[in-house]
Amino acid sequence: MQELSGLNLGLGNLWRLSKAQSRSISPENFTGAKGQAGMATEGTGAHPARDLGQGWKVSPSVAIRPGATVTLADICGPGAIQSMWISGTCAVKQGRLTILRIYWDDQAWPAVECPLGDFFASGWGGFAQISSLPVAVNPNRGFNAFWPMPFRQRCRITLQNLSEEEVSSYYQINYALTEVPDDAAYFHAQFRRVNPLPYKSVYTIVDGIRGAGQYVGTYLAVGVTNCRWWGEGEIKFYLDGDAEFPTICGTGTEDYFGGAYDWDVDGQYVTYTAPFMGMHQVIRPDGLYKSQQRFAMYRWHVVDPIRFERDLRVTIQALGWRSGGRYLALQPDMASVAYWYQMLPTAPFPPLPDRDYLEVI
Repeated sequence: MQELSGLNLGLGNLWRLSKAQSRSISPENFTGAKGQAGMATEGTGAHPARDLGQGWKVSPSVAIRPGATVTLADICGPGAIQSMWISGTCAVKQGRLTILRIYWDDQAWPAVECPLGDFFASGWGGFAQISSLPVAVNPNRGFNAFWPMPFRQRCRITLQNLSEEEVSSYYQINYALTEVPDDAAYFHAQFRRVNPLPYKSVYTIVDGIRGAGQYVGTYLAVGVTNCRWWGEGEIKFYLDGDAEFPTICGTGTEDYFGGAYDWDVDGQYVTYTAPFMGMHQVIRPDGLYKSQQRFAMYRWHVVDPIRFERDLRVTIQALGWRSGGRYLALQPDMASVAYWYQMLPTAPFPPLPDRDYLEVI
C-alpha cells in the first residue's frame, strides 16, 4: 500500500526506495514492454535513418489521418501515469482540433475529454511559456503534464484528429506498475466552451459531478468583445447540495488566478507563470486580422484542493465596467478545462461541440 506514495510525486520523497516498476510508452515502444524500446525498423524516421538502421530514431512519431483516432497507450494495471509529453503538428497547427481522451478501467466513456491545447492550458494556439508544477509548456509547444494518475485495471489514452489534414504526434508517456491504495481516486478533466456567452448569463466551468472527490485545477480562456476591464467576475464553488448560494465565492477573476488590479502595470497587461497560478498569454490586436483581445490563465489547487463529498458545480461570471461606475454583464468567448479527482463510475460528459464550434478563428 505504500508503493504509490513512493512514486516521484515531489522532491520530498525522492530518497524513498519503491518496488514500483518504471515503464514508458512512445512511438519507439508502443506497448511499454521491458527491453523492447528502439527496436523499430519502420516508421516516420526510417528515411533519415536509412544509413544508420535500427536503433537510430526510426520511429519517433505517429501520423494521424483526418478524422482518425489513434491509441497512444493501452496499459494494464495496477499502476499510475507519472508524466506525459506531447508535441508535433497535432499541437502546433491547431491544438483545439486534436482531442485527447483518457479512459480508466472498464468505464466505456472517457474521464478526460479535452482539446489537446486546452488540456495543456494552451487553447488559443500560438506559444506561451507555462512554468507550473503540474503543467509545463516549453518552446515550441512542447506540452508536458505531471498530474499523478493512478488506475487499478486499465489506462487507455487516445488522440482524435478532427482537422482536414494529416497531423503528426510525438509523445512520451511515463508510468509505473505498482500497487494502488484503496483511497486513490481517478483523474478527470472536462472541456467547455460558450461563444458568445449570452447576456447576463453565468459561465459554467463544470457541473453534474456526483460522488466524493477533490477539485484540483482550472484553465480559463477568455476572448473579450468590449473595451475597458473585463475581469470583475467571481468564481463560485457549489459544494454538497448548495443551491442558490455557494460555499466558496471569489472576489474577482484576476484575484482567483493570483493577480490583482487588472494585471495592469503602467497601462499594460503583464503576463506571469508560477508553480500554481498564472496569466500566461495575452493575444493583442494587430490592427488587421487579429481584432480580438484574448487571455489565458490557470489556477492549480495542488496545495489547497477543494474537497466535496456528494456533488460539485463551478461557475464564473463575465463581468466588466460600464458608464457611471456600474458593472456590465459581458458576452465574451469563454472556454475552460476543469480538473478533479473522484472514484468511478462517473457520469458521461456533455457532448463536445462540433469541429466548427471548436475552431479558434
